[in-house]
Amino acid sequence: MQPDRHSKPTKWIKLKQQHWQRHRVLLTSLSVAGFIIILRLSGVLQPLEWAALDQFFRWRPLEPVDKRVVIVGIDEEDINQIGRWPISDAVLAQVLQKLDAAKPRAIGLDIYRNFPVEPGNSQLVKTVKSIPNIIGIERIQDEKWPAVPPPPMLSQPQQVGFNNMIIDSDRKVRRAVLYWWPGDDTTRKSFALQLVLRYLKAEKISIKALAKGSDRLQLGGGILQPLEAHDGAYVAVDAKGYQILANYRGPAGHFLTVSISDVLAGKVPADVFRDRIVLIGSTAVSLKDYLDTPYTGSLISRRQSMSAVEVHANFISQILSLALNERPLIQVWHEPIEKVWILVWSWIGASLSWRVRSPRWSALSIFLAGAGLSGFCYVVFLLGWWLPVVPPLLTLCGSAVAITAYFANLEDELKKSKEFLYTVINTIPDPIFVKNKEHRWVVLNEAYCRFIGYPYEKLIEKLESDFFPAQEAEAFWDQDELVFNSGQGKESEEKFTDAKGFTHLIATKRSLHKDAAGNLFLVGVIRDITERKQIEEDLKRTAAELARSNEELKLSEDRLRHLAYHDTLTGLPNRKLFYERLCQSLERAGINHQMVALLFLDLDGFKCVNDTLGHEIGDLLLKAVSARLTGCLRGSDTVSRLGGDEFTVILPAIPSIPDAEKVADKILTTLSHPFIIEGTTIAVTTSIGISLYPLHAEEIDSLINKADAAMYCAKDLGKNQYHVA
Repeated sequence: MQPDRHSKPTKWIKLKQQHWQRHRVLLTSLSVAGFIIILRLSGVLQPLEWAALDQFFRWRPLEPVDKRVVIVGIDEEDINQIGRWPISDAVLAQVLQKLDAAKPRAIGLDIYRNFPVEPGNSQLVKTVKSIPNIIGIERIQDEKWPAVPPPPMLSQPQQVGFNNMIIDSDRKVRRAVLYWWPGDDTTRKSFALQLVLRYLKAEKISIKALAKGSDRLQLGGGILQPLEAHDGAYVAVDAKGYQILANYRGPAGHFLTVSISDVLAGKVPADVFRDRIVLIGSTAVSLKDYLDTPYTGSLISRRQSMSAVEVHANFISQILSLALNERPLIQVWHEPIEKVWILVWSWIGASLSWRVRSPRWSALSIFLAGAGLSGFCYVVFLLGWWLPVVPPLLTLCGSAVAITAYFANLEDELKKSKEFLYTVINTIPDPIFVKNKEHRWVVLNEAYCRFIGYPYEKLIEKLESDFFPAQEAEAFWDQDELVFNSGQGKESEEKFTDAKGFTHLIATKRSLHKDAAGNLFLVGVIRDITERKQIEEDLKRTAAELARSNEELKLSEDRLRHLAYHDTLTGLPNRKLFYERLCQSLERAGINHQMVALLFLDLDGFKCVNDTLGHEIGDLLLKAVSARLTGCLRGSDTVSRLGGDEFTVILPAIPSIPDAEKVADKILTTLSHPFIIEGTTIAVTTSIGISLYPLHAEEIDSLINKADAAMYCAKDLGKNQYHVA
């Protein structure tokens, strides 16, 4: 056998096409990804990334209330009741004394107290000095706010923590500062960190560096690592101090909060404060000590801002959970990995659009890919990682748009090519068609239109399946595919039914052609060979008759199989099919960890109907019962007749026993209505036994026996009811 002289060139052409495709997709991916990365590094995308992070926080299930932190809030009612703001030193001293009596681990005073508020200053000084676990606040001077010194009675550094907040440009607090180096050779700890360290002192846990000179700190079972200037979506952010990303437990109001009035009145049990961190701070709206967080504002609803004292509570809870529960900080990828991540999604967008090509389906595929990307980032966020969402989404869409625009240019070239082809083939007397890779006619000559019997305008851009019988259209499709896939010309013989219904026998020669823009066309030339093939057609008709005979034999086999697996009277599945269906249901339930309910039914008083009205009426009654049972159940349920007046119902994927009981109630109600058989009104009821897999049994026979026994229990209890095994 001589080798095919066209095979090597065809393979070379295919390889060249694949190389061009990879080149185009990669070039587009790199270009779009590079542009988006530049936008990201410029900070343009930073607000969108923040918005995505905020949305993830809102979607995330609320975490349990952290009972280790309690807030003593000073709300509007408290201010009205006390009668002044700021509250006097005497009132504050009373609150601190009552809280100290409950023996909390630490008390945080989130109120500026750098000057006396008479009356009661001496009492407050004495009280504060008698409480060693109290932490006050100070404000370190920064670019926006002047310094506020700590309460003078708290002279030791470990009794004071700064409460400066890092606020992003959209006025939201997404970062917490643990340490600050103000430039006076001192290290200041934050208010939240001081309280946490005081709390952990009882657990014999302290903070320490992982290695000499390292900025990673060990705190209990967790690791602290400072936020860098380009971490997450941040671009050249001011990362002064020792910052971490805030991992809020929930929106405003998520911590246990009691009013200062209730504390003064002794209405709060000591157990609420014992062995906990207690924060005292303002929650009154009029004091405007509120901050925006990721939970503030959304597209659907407007959530309230969070009081500053509750923001501190979130920071405290976050650090405590890191140390004691190993709840990690929100982690981010290094910048090089994020760039690769963006490039990958750019390549996905270009590849999808290249493969799909249709603008509508391309948009759908990009939408699904974008939904998958967002869903993946959300799931990863639940695991404690903040991955870029907006840049990969933009590259995904941008690459898709670029490839779609490229194909739009190809369409323009395609239009010019079709006009040229139409001019050429219209001078040829044989019927000629030109198709694209989607098998649609793009050019037809007048001879082809006359041959098929339809005008050019009706045929163009249509498929053969729109005009030819399915068998013929399928044969044409298969022959076209052979040529498209092999890249070689081919001649074949087919049937061709024209508009008048006359069937021709044709020989079609197909070949491939490509224009300057790379558009691929299949050109087919048709010859009518009907007369020459008439004898062969007769033989084919004979073969078709044989095929029909075989089909009739198959239908006979199907009828016999139906008789073997169904009850001859009711048409319901018989005992054999019932066992098969139950086995299948139990197997699926075992794999999917679901339950299956088996209902065993026996008609009450059916023997009396047979004895008094005859077996013919009894048979009609059984048919009517079968019809009612089938009609009141789901399509996925199986109703079977085991013999006599015994029926079974298989309920696959039933959620619980009450759901099975609802079905049993529905059956009892359905069958309780009288039956009218041959003009005679007949009333029957049924007793139902219920067993569930795997609750009552895991073996099929055991499950059936349990349902059968439960049915007899129902009869013993008075009939017309159900009983669960």
